[in-house]
Amino acid sequence: MPGYRSVMARTALRICPFCEATCGLTLNLDEDSRVLGARGDRDDVFSHGFICPKGASFAELDNDPDRLSRPVIRRGDEFVEAGWEEGLAAAADGLAAVIAEHGGPAVGLYLGNPNAHTVAGHLHVPLLARAIGTRVLFSASTLDQMPKQVAQGHMFGDPFAFSVPDLDRTDHLVIIGANPVVSNGSLATAADFPGKLAALRKRGGRLTVIDPAATRTTRLADTHLAPRPGTDAALLFGVVHTLFDEGLVAPDLGGIAEHVVGVDELRAAATDFAPEQVAEHCGVAAEEIRDLARAIAASPSAAVYGRIGTTTVEFGTTGSWLIDAINILTGNLDRPGGVMFPLAPTAPTPRARPGRDFRIGRWHSRVSGFPEVAGELPATALAEEIETPGPGQIRALVAVAGNPVLSAPDGQRLSRALEGIGFMLAIDPYLNETTRHADVILPPPPPSQSPHFDFTLNRLAVRASARYSPPVRPPADGRPDESAMLSRITLALSGFGVDSDPALVDEQVIATMLAKEVADPTSPVAGRDVGEMVAMIPDGPGYERRLDTMLRLGAYGDGFGARPDGLTLAAVKESPHGIDLGPMRPRLPDVLRTATGKIELAADALLADVARLRASLHRSPDDMLLIGRRHLRSNNSWMHNLPALSGGSNRCTLRIHPDDAARLGVDDVAIVKGAGGELRVAVEVTTEIRPGVVSLPHGWGHDVEGTRTSVASADPGVNVNQLNDGALLDPLSGTAVLNGVPVHVAPV
Repeated sequence: MPGYRSVMARTALRICPFCEATCGLTLNLDEDSRVLGARGDRDDVFSHGFICPKGASFAELDNDPDRLSRPVIRRGDEFVEAGWEEGLAAAADGLAAVIAEHGGPAVGLYLGNPNAHTVAGHLHVPLLARAIGTRVLFSASTLDQMPKQVAQGHMFGDPFAFSVPDLDRTDHLVIIGANPVVSNGSLATAADFPGKLAALRKRGGRLTVIDPAATRTTRLADTHLAPRPGTDAALLFGVVHTLFDEGLVAPDLGGIAEHVVGVDELRAAATDFAPEQVAEHCGVAAEEIRDLARAIAASPSAAVYGRIGTTTVEFGTTGSWLIDAINILTGNLDRPGGVMFPLAPTAPTPRARPGRDFRIGRWHSRVSGFPEVAGELPATALAEEIETPGPGQIRALVAVAGNPVLSAPDGQRLSRALEGIGFMLAIDPYLNETTRHADVILPPPPPSQSPHFDFTLNRLAVRASARYSPPVRPPADGRPDESAMLSRITLALSGFGVDSDPALVDEQVIATMLAKEVADPTSPVAGRDVGEMVAMIPDGPGYERRLDTMLRLGAYGDGFGARPDGLTLAAVKESPHGIDLGPMRPRLPDVLRTATGKIELAADALLADVARLRASLHRSPDDMLLIGRRHLRSNNSWMHNLPALSGGSNRCTLRIHPDDAARLGVDDVAIVKGAGGELRVAVEVTTEIRPGVVSLPHGWGHDVEGTRTSVASADPGVNVNQLNDGALLDPLSGTAVLNGVPVHVAPV
């Protein structure tokens, strides 16, 4: 890369920020602490030296010349660089003006999925929302995993009680709607997923993959089933039917029957979904569905794992429910080798807590009346909430690390809506398809100059560990870190000056957290003196003091001295390659938060949607169905601006089966039409996709004027979500249907 120094001066350890695998990296630095390159950290307790092409491109991400390094403020039709004090003041003043005139609920928030990789995203974005006084929240969750959260909420009482496959011990892994060999896994944080699949095969285990396309993951499978897209829930119900019909349900549900209610109700719901009744709809032979059920039931241990291909479909919540139902019925929930509930290092010490039934719709969107789900509204509702006049209209937007113009359906409509919004603040390093509409952009420092602790992804890890990456060096030239930026705006909106000490926010949170804990008789610090414990927290940035507090109060923590061998941030820092906390362990009934204290295997809200699924079995099949796809060097739109991750096989093409290409007269280029519009796209004819199905990757469409992403714009591709008008949602979760979308394909 131009400008690199040739001599390496030292190394530093980091956690990779690209994807959910959270691999450990060793960075090569020059004498100015600029990143020269990255390799896998062989001593990392979680990843053991594994690295993929994304992690290897860390230096390009950190040094990308297109990254903004200073605030930019809109002046007329142009962006002008500003100093940090001016930029922060402009952000706070713009939001304050909207709040003063229209109230906090007139400000919406959009959060992109990189927030899951940042300390500020976990610790400080919620505080900003509280200071604004809004609950109008949108995020990538309703473009991704929200159906799984809703299913978990109804079953376990907690939408964040993720069940994760025990990859290292299972005898039979069933993957449905996922390609973890290239995605590195998702909602199952596991470094070196390919290596874990190889180890499964080496120990005599079995791999089954259910996917309408042949992928790098299906090539490793013992069995590959290729159903029609969007029929996963019907196929899974066929498996459930077979388990009951052939007496394959595990005795005592593998030892957890005392914690489960609703088995008979689920049996009744599965009556109309015999494999023979769903086979034609799914495009999978009835005997193959029965064989799948038999193989899962017969395995010494098995784990059924579903991902984005099962969530971003019309019956995403129902399919997510049935995945865990199969794990439960076959005795594979909460046991080694099955699916288990991770215990993160910052998770509270397990204690008895009363539960209550999970519900959605505590409030509704203003225009279409969409119900709130886990505190969020559907991302597809953002445009109409900005466009439509009246009380509660969104007059300002705060977008943090998100690019919904590319990632959400009908981005052109959202783009037009953002042109007319009163004020927009973006916390983002790039001037991209969404942030180009902002009035103020505040760019966080590069990854090497930011702290890294995986608050969210540790809750999904197949093996518990505690790892922390402090900044390699402080941000230069008085640049605030992302936590300080958010804290200062929070303080300004709370009646303090924007120049207030950002540590005030964290100290208030720590005091409140500890006061709550000492008043809880089940807490490890019940009855203690708050001031005494605050004095035990080492000096440092506010985010580190909060992290130390959370670790000390956590399940592995020292309880502020009560358990001297427990975790503290100091202990984690003394182990720069991480602290291994061991494999997942059984956790029932501690994780359950339902009103009954049981797993609700047949919750009313889930059963109520079965009739809709049953009716879908009799639909006439669509001619062509569109699905997305993953690539090893591309998870999201911002990765397309790194030279090492662009080009080669990472291409935005329409994959189509040769039979369909011949039938439709499609050759090099095709016109694809959907409910939201049409695209002209390069064609890739391949047998690695089921007839009747076409595939386009997401995150492309970098041909919009006013952006500053030079590498991505040189090879822009097309925005697949522009084919989608956003009208079709999974009604239980508000998640956009992005897979199994009907399209018309024709030659140019």
